[in-house]
Amino acid sequence: MSTDRYPADLPVLKRAEELDALDAILPFDRRDQLATLLTDDDVATLKHLAQEGMGDNTLRALASDLGYLEAWCQLATGAPLPWPAPESLALKFVAHHLWDPVERAEDPNHGMPAEVEAALRAEGFLRVDGPHAPDTVRRRLTSWSILTRWRGLTGSFTAPSLKTALRLAVRAAPRQRRRKSKKAATGDILAKLLATCAGDRLVDRRDRALLLLAFASGGRRRSEVAGLRFEDLIDEEPVRADPTDANSPPLPCLTISLGRTKTTTADDDEHVVLIGRPVIALKHWLAEAKIDTGPVFRRIDQWGNIDRRALTPQSVNFILKARVKQAGLDPEMFSAHGLRSGYLTEAANRGIPLPEAMQQSQHKSVTQAASYYNNAERKNGRAARLVI
Repeated sequence: MSTDRYPADLPVLKRAEELDALDAILPFDRRDQLATLLTDDDVATLKHLAQEGMGDNTLRALASDLGYLEAWCQLATGAPLPWPAPESLALKFVAHHLWDPVERAEDPNHGMPAEVEAALRAEGFLRVDGPHAPDTVRRRLTSWSILTRWRGLTGSFTAPSLKTALRLAVRAAPRQRRRKSKKAATGDILAKLLATCAGDRLVDRRDRALLLLAFASGGRRRSEVAGLRFEDLIDEEPVRADPTDANSPPLPCLTISLGRTKTTTADDDEHVVLIGRPVIALKHWLAEAKIDTGPVFRRIDQWGNIDRRALTPQSVNFILKARVKQAGLDPEMFSAHGLRSGYLTEAANRGIPLPEAMQQSQHKSVTQAASYYNNAERKNGRAARLVI
């Protein structure tokens, strides 16, 4: 680096060093990009939120959304994101991200300007074709509003004009809702994945324990699997394979303290139960890896060395997709969330009552959880078989 450039780069380097303090939350590969985009006040706000105990996933999403907003605003207006943002800028954001494809075909100026779109795509911020998903736009507006409030400012995010524009734009830009995983990893799929990690290598033991735990514990989210710590595991007395038969064989049992999740806080004391094979696989992994404190699931390098740090949520998804490919299935059809949807689908197929399944999955929305049951019942029912 030349000396004449160093002073100009100094604020960026300083922000990069400050973002290093958040390296357990923010992805390292985006640190330099965020340091270039974010202002000193942005970084100070993120650090303040971290110190206030905001959840890692929430903070990660806020940082990602803030980086996108800063990049978009710079390209769309030629200036950094103002605080507080005027109502007109929020309306411009909606117009750039939710638009009518039919109108766009007739008027190239409708929606996001081509040069802004091309620049965002070149920087890796824009990957979708067509208008954004309404939920993504709503989430980024919500993040924008939260960050405004945490700066002690009042934004215009409750303005009637913005609500109206958002409602009309959603109607004009219809998008089919996509599942987070195109296919559910039900019991038969899980068996195929487990067959790929039946060996005695450390990575096989880890992945087998990870898949069994993630599925059997109710379809835990990838962030919850990655964040699991040895201290969250509580050994319980063995239980009977058949609770109604006192002579049935005993099975190992443990509970997992979930702590803070997407729908709970650290004070909720939520937990789920593991019984049988998942417990055995988990204990084999912990014993082989000599883990008796800290993260349960860790990176293993090509020489078989186990890292001290936890896997990232993205790594959990990579592991799932790698095993899917090894099983001869299409990785594009599955993601880590497929274990969550697969758990509820499998529970429905086996006739397990919805409230009982929700105790394990920790779904808060009956409507969302019931959708898996409705699909299973419709496929197995007579109504769709009137003409076959």
